[in-house]
Amino acid sequence: MTEHRAPHLIPRAALTRALVVMLLVLAGLVAPIAGNVPAHAAPSGQKGDDVAAQLRADLDAYLRDRGAAEHVSAAGLSVSLPGRRSTIDVSAGTTTFGGSVPVRPDAVWQIGSNTKAFTAVLLLQLEAQHRLSIDDTLGTWLPQYPQWRDVTIRRLLNMTSGIPTYDDQPAWYADYAADPHTYFSQERLVGYVLDAPATSGYSYSNTNYVLAEMIIEKVTGHSYSDQLYRRLIEPLGLRDLHYRPDVYPAWVTDREPAGYFFNHDFPLTQLLGRDVSRDTLSWARSAGAIISTTSDMTRWERALYGGRLLPSQQQAELESLVSTTTGQPIDSTSATDPQGFGLGIAELHNPELGSFWFYEGETLGFRAVHAYFPDSGLGIAFTLNSAVENAHDEVGPLMQTLYETLDAAGLIPES
Repeated sequence: MTEHRAPHLIPRAALTRALVVMLLVLAGLVAPIAGNVPAHAAPSGQKGDDVAAQLRADLDAYLRDRGAAEHVSAAGLSVSLPGRRSTIDVSAGTTTFGGSVPVRPDAVWQIGSNTKAFTAVLLLQLEAQHRLSIDDTLGTWLPQYPQWRDVTIRRLLNMTSGIPTYDDQPAWYADYAADPHTYFSQERLVGYVLDAPATSGYSYSNTNYVLAEMIIEKVTGHSYSDQLYRRLIEPLGLRDLHYRPDVYPAWVTDREPAGYFFNHDFPLTQLLGRDVSRDTLSWARSAGAIISTTSDMTRWERALYGGRLLPSQQQAELESLVSTTTGQPIDSTSATDPQGFGLGIAELHNPELGSFWFYEGETLGFRAVHAYFPDSGLGIAFTLNSAVENAHDEVGPLMQTLYETLDAAGLIPES
């Protein structure tokens, strides 16, 4: 629907908004980055406890200031520092809005479109094994969709396919609202856009990643879930990161806080203020259905950007960018073209910090942000248990606050 943006498996507008907010914040237009502190210090003993306590206070302050406006009750955070195996993990708030049960540091959260990087890596691993090329067309692997026969896998992954997103279609909204536990198959999701007008340039589409999921299964003869666990989750030891293309079992969700739909921009008014955390994630699938602790999110970040998952050629392809403004390839982001999208990942340029990786993934009830700063090796992941309209989302200022706390403690190495 033209008057609404797709639910936040981070559609184009939400990604643009998040990146613009981060540009303003980290450029110092909202508040300056703290400076003049020693670098390369590591938290240990009392100092480590002090840093964790301050980070927890930052989360508490956000919940206190933004709780009512965002209908948010819980926050989680993990910080990964270079040269350290352990992460700094803290949480704040309660598992339900207005409740009294504290959320745990090892809580699990829906991470939304942060899932897309996993899907892209699976395809790039298959390319490295010479089982496909990311320049293969859908006509080669999914001939049942002749209208998209010339679209390449690369264009699926970098959002220049021209294929619209299913979760911005009136029929999808109606079907989800009618039964939030309904099962959405791959074919059903793609079916919502078979006759929809094509998009142009860079245009965020979750349909792209459902088609990518279908290609993975066609090439391997195994389910997407099987390949995800076999190739990525188990080898990396991500024991608290899970994928199910439907309703999750209780043994996973017993550590998940409630997740509230509170986005007044979408035609799902009957869900406003409702806990949607235990509803189906089959509508998100390979575009956004992973659940994880923040700690495993940062472990994944370090492997993803550290080159541990792909040969150099495929790592370069993963990080190859198109401008989110023009849809054209760019070598890197810059002051004049500061937002770029790779293959399931996004890059932001900031005059003070240079270029770094940043993504805000959202489902109907959660927001999950990760940022990785290659110059310093700092990784941050934080989560909130509500989904809200753009005007009420303050993740940029929260990232600013967390960054300042780490910088003041001397934990951000100088490049």
